[in-house]
Amino acid sequence: MTFERPMYRVKRRLLGAPLTTERVSEEKLGNPTALGVLASDCISSSAYGSEEMLRVLVPVVGAAAFTMVMPVTGAILLVLLLLTLCYSDVVTIYTRAGGSYVVARENFGPNVAQVAAVALLVDYVVTVAVQVSAGTNALISLAHLAGHGWTGLDHLQLPVSVVVIVLLGYGNLRGVREAGRVFALPAYLFITAMGLVFLVAAVRGLTGELPHADLGAPGVVPLGTPGDGWLYGASAFIVLRSFANGGSSLTGLEAISNGISAFREPQGRNARRTLITMSCVLAALVLGVSTLAHVTHAVPYADGTPTVIAQEARLAFGTGTVGTVGLVFVQLATALILYTGANTPFTGFPFLASFVAEDRFLPRLLTRRGHRLAFSNGIVTLSALSLALLLATGANVDKLVALYAIGVFTAFTMAGSGLTAYHLRRREPRRRLKITVNALAAFVSAAVVLIFAVTKFTEGAWLVVVVFPLGVWVLIRINREYRREAAALERLPIGADRPRTRRHQVFVLVETLDLAALKALRYAHELRPDSVRAVHFAIDEAHARRLSARWASTSATSVELEVVACPDRRLRHAMRELAVRTTQDGDTSLTVLVPRRMYANALGKLLHRGTGEKMSRTLELLPHIAVTILPFNASRAMRALESDRPPDMD
Repeated sequence: MTFERPMYRVKRRLLGAPLTTERVSEEKLGNPTALGVLASDCISSSAYGSEEMLRVLVPVVGAAAFTMVMPVTGAILLVLLLLTLCYSDVVTIYTRAGGSYVVARENFGPNVAQVAAVALLVDYVVTVAVQVSAGTNALISLAHLAGHGWTGLDHLQLPVSVVVIVLLGYGNLRGVREAGRVFALPAYLFITAMGLVFLVAAVRGLTGELPHADLGAPGVVPLGTPGDGWLYGASAFIVLRSFANGGSSLTGLEAISNGISAFREPQGRNARRTLITMSCVLAALVLGVSTLAHVTHAVPYADGTPTVIAQEARLAFGTGTVGTVGLVFVQLATALILYTGANTPFTGFPFLASFVAEDRFLPRLLTRRGHRLAFSNGIVTLSALSLALLLATGANVDKLVALYAIGVFTAFTMAGSGLTAYHLRRREPRRRLKITVNALAAFVSAAVVLIFAVTKFTEGAWLVVVVFPLGVWVLIRINREYRREAAALERLPIGADRPRTRRHQVFVLVETLDLAALKALRYAHELRPDSVRAVHFAIDEAHARRLSARWASTSATSVELEVVACPDRRLRHAMRELAVRTTQDGDTSLTVLVPRRMYANALGKLLHRGTGEKMSRTLELLPHIAVTILPFNASRAMRALESDRPPDMD
């Protein structure tokens, strides 16, 4: 019967049976599932992208904002076109997950690539917080518009969002295939729901029955007064702020390139098809939401609810029973895709972190696959960081958007720049076109980063501006430490594994005469040293005398007990002095064996403090000294003795 620890049994119950490494190739996604899983983040951004544009414009130009939102949306869609062409190139050339990180590493070197790594890692963390917060807003908006007075639910924004992140983390710890099955459906539900909204609104608009939103309703963002001049009195700064906010609609576009390893073969072609499909869907959704806002004058509310998209659904479907059913369907679909859009980083973040760790810029533990073949450490790390950000911002979407687009557009800049450098070095068909497209994508993305950093600096973007160089420094510092360790190994002389001393002594630390001490003594003899010494440090003279008498009367061991007086009770100091005296000649090496008694119950652990292990830590940095902990299952040995069976000392 295989022995399993209690914690492992709990793990199996929560996550299911473990998957073997050979099944990694089976845990792949087909294109329809991949679109639902990896594109959810990108597609769901349409639920708040247009609203964030209006949130900047409405307080300045009032109702004129609903006209201005269209050219700003047009600019966003042009950027989407450029980035789609750029990332189609990425997934065709670089068929290993990592996206802009791999592009930057291959074309600019590993150190420059850490800019892309930090950009993407930060973006993933913010994405989880934004998407989950927006999803909770969708549910609260449903309560506002269809709940018949259920308007006091804003206080649930944070707790509900926290629970959702915990559930997303748990779902992904169960593995890629399970996550795909659970998280693919909401994307199609949302596309269907918004398609119905656009269709019904178009029919009602053509018949003149589509109503307008109430711009004077309590809680709406205060309407400004348009002045004369360029763009209804809006300054270039305001338009750029609106454009920067709208850039949040394009976040998630990089997810397919970062998660290309999740696709079935041929990965490059499948990823490219899915990317183009995703971009077309996103373009239709963003254009549709902005157009409906232009027509209906759906206006943002100061506290975030009801959302613009919820108002559009209500205006399109009406207030009757059928309209309420339609509204419920749209809002539930919106909440689901926003929540599952937050799942996309749980695919991309662990993959990216594992690649960065393979390059030795992050701890190697991020490269390990867990119980269900997922990169569990990356999933847990992302969950913890997202929860911390959520708590720090109170799950406020407007505050989180200020942190949002800098990371992803920095990654876009690195991808476009890297591909430009890639094509400059090669002679190939349509070379000039590829260079032009990628260079333009890099330039526009860099411009968005600059616009966002300037226009959103006081709203929280300063934090990302500070985190970026600090994060790059930390990653390079980790890599320097790994390289330092590797260089130290290369400098070792031939035969460095041979002993440098002529004598070898073994100390067995003895607290009492029991099976654990005898096991340690037997192991000491198996090492075949020049001498074995059983050492007891006496802080209780009466106990030391009893131990000495019992030791002398036993025939279980031939090693004499050496009692070291320790009148000041400084056990670690006494251990260190004895070890230094033993090895001070430079020709003697010392191994210290410390029995560790393991108990199945908490009482046994409480009654035995493990003093020897604490003492042994004082020796870890001394030359010519090695410390070995010998585990001994005391509980099992006692059960054997109680049943009149010989105890197992192995």
